[in-house]
Amino acid sequence: MSSTPASSLHLAVALDGTGWHPASWREPVARPRDLFTAGYWADLVAEAERGLLDFVTIEDGLGPQSSHFLDPDERIDQVRGRLDAVLVASRVAPLTRHIGLVPTVVATHTEPFHISKAIATLDYVSAGRAGLRVQITARPNEAAHFGRRTIPRIDAYDSPAAREVVTELFDEAADYVEVVRRLWDSWEDDAEIRDAATGRFIDRDKLHYIDFEGRHFSVKGPSITPRPPQGQPVVSALAHDTVPYRLVARAADIGYVTPYDADEARAIVARIRAEQDAAGRAAEPLHVFGDLVVFLDDDPAAATARRERLDALAAQPYTSDARIFAGTPSRLADLLQELHSAGLSGFRLRPAVAGHDLLAITRGLVPELQRRGVFRRAYEADTLRGLLGLARPANRYAAATT
Repeated sequence: MSSTPASSLHLAVALDGTGWHPASWREPVARPRDLFTAGYWADLVAEAERGLLDFVTIEDGLGPQSSHFLDPDERIDQVRGRLDAVLVASRVAPLTRHIGLVPTVVATHTEPFHISKAIATLDYVSAGRAGLRVQITARPNEAAHFGRRTIPRIDAYDSPAAREVVTELFDEAADYVEVVRRLWDSWEDDAEIRDAATGRFIDRDKLHYIDFEGRHFSVKGPSITPRPPQGQPVVSALAHDTVPYRLVARAADIGYVTPYDADEARAIVARIRAEQDAAGRAAEPLHVFGDLVVFLDDDPAAATARRERLDALAAQPYTSDARIFAGTPSRLADLLQELHSAGLSGFRLRPAVAGHDLLAITRGLVPELQRRGVFRRAYEADTLRGLLGLARPANRYAAATT
């Protein structure tokens, strides 16, 4: 279920370097020399906020980008290297007022205690606009960065040999999110007394051990960061098949999916709802967003020509896990409404060239959706949960104590 009104949809953008097309950095508007500066990211997020978008996600990883899914490549003609997504979000947060900030966090190889603290801090810095996008990695070379475990080499995520490995990694990610959520709740909302007269800064009875014991983690807690302003920052994940659908259903507030048409969107939503019911969360709000890569121009021929020109620069056609749309903002609005009617509550758009297509989203698509009465004309909430229609959850340990 989601609490999205029937007449409205949610809209986010996924920021990745200079854009999702590997040759995007070669466009005149791309600003590749600024890519590793705070100002570059601040400008992108400010533009997204001018478009009244719900949130931005920021891509990250534990290894360099690659045209090969499971291995690093040797290409030198594409963007390589990233800034830390959580730190970028924290830097941008004081420069924005309304838009949600959702950095990517790789659950494999990182510690949930550290991430719970980092996202709670982001929630404080942003005054309640933080989230995270949890993902896994099955790359053996990334496991070698840490040296604490090995991951068997697999040829493709959908091969029979890979299923056991991938299932294990997604189960670990579900435990990871559970630990993070418990740590966010390990301080009750009124645990900080700050009473100078009595010398009591905190009420120790309102800090709780989480005592999590699982196959992948053993974490005692409590956190060292007070409960975040949202109580629970928004958790999201990208899902393509049954195992990641299950992660979304068990652990997330938002699932990003990649349907190619309304029929597929309807089927995916039904599968996620079934998994949500099996996980005992049928009554809880869960948004399902559709992901699309977008090339947007006022002339559809110009959008197609731009895609072809970038493909030529990259020396190969661009492919994606998500549907690739090349056309006008008006036609994209038609498609979003069609997919929305199939059960998607929102969309996460991936700008092919950030310097071009993000502006086409905020200054072309958004006004078109507003004219149709399906997108906001002003921010109506101060927190990311509020924008998404998600209530601030009660603290599980306070309820248990009561």
